[in-house]
Amino acid sequence: MGLHELTLRNFRLFREFQFRPDHSSVTVFLSPNGTGKSSVLEAVYALATASSFRTSSAADMVRAGESVAEVHGVLFHHDRRVQVDLTLTHGVRSTQKRMLINGQRPQSRAELAEALPLTVFTPEGVDIVRHGPEHRREFVNHLMNDVDPTTSPLLERYARLLTQRNALLRRIQGRRATASEHQELDVWSADLAVSGVELVAHRRGLLSELQPLVNQYYESLADDGQPVALEYDQSWAGDLLEALHRSLDDDLVRGHTTKGPHRDDVLVTLNSRDARRQASQGEQRSLALALRLAGHELIQLRRGVDPLLLLDDVFSELDPVRSDRLLQLLPVGQTLVTTAMPLPTKMTPASIIDLTTDVS
Repeated sequence: MGLHELTLRNFRLFREFQFRPDHSSVTVFLSPNGTGKSSVLEAVYALATASSFRTSSAADMVRAGESVAEVHGVLFHHDRRVQVDLTLTHGVRSTQKRMLINGQRPQSRAELAEALPLTVFTPEGVDIVRHGPEHRREFVNHLMNDVDPTTSPLLERYARLLTQRNALLRRIQGRRATASEHQELDVWSADLAVSGVELVAHRRGLLSELQPLVNQYYESLADDGQPVALEYDQSWAGDLLEALHRSLDDDLVRGHTTKGPHRDDVLVTLNSRDARRQASQGEQRSLALALRLAGHELIQLRRGVDPLLLLDDVFSELDPVRSDRLLQLLPVGQTLVTTAMPLPTKMTPASIIDLTTDVS
């Protein structure tokens, strides 16, 4: 399994760019900042997720002055060739995405996860520990889908039900709900509760598998025996449907659903200390790396595949000791690395690419 060829057209700074990475080792993009290194990794990530790890706006990925950007990837699953194509069409009001896998539209994110599982490390990756609950929810949801792509319909169903319930709450907001609107709210609440309970069960199961791996990687990265704990923190107590009924008045005032898995958190503790508020920056970085490495290994264990590993300017944020430890812990398989700095002495890439002359 691996990415064998990537072609970009009008993507970010690139008018056109093509490269063939080593499919079983490390390929390094070594060039000054502003030459498009992170954009190459962003394009690979977009093939796997139809999104970006750098921006929430798809329009940002389209080259300035152009209306269409394209990303084409050729992958191999054992002896099976898979082609993934992403087209971004930038219009006046929005940017449309069109994904194809072997010429067919994927029916869910599960098909993308099946085609190109990957793990990405960025300097901002520490946000998973340091910032708000949405970063940890996103990490858990994405990992759940990558570990078991069959959970994708559950994630999509919950998101769809939440959107429908919130739309109805906004429609009623500021006035008294009619009898039919109350009945409709009851339907959405009941369906949301069923999906929500199932989603939480999957999240809890994932965290129980992840925690021992996180402990192992943290100890190796930090050379520190402090125990790491991952605790699921629900936004409600008791039965979810009852909680939705209890919070209905507040939901109607606010115009959105205030209880449910979309409001939950994962508490990361280090030796019983809240890592978000009480861990040092070095400890937070080691925890963030341990979470990503643990997730990567869990995908390997559960699916028997080696996900593509993306390291975007990670070594600039690490001291030499942690850099060397991270290198020792990197899993086997295909890895793409970007850096503007000299490589760590223990890194032995299969190839080094200078993008200075490729941006036009």
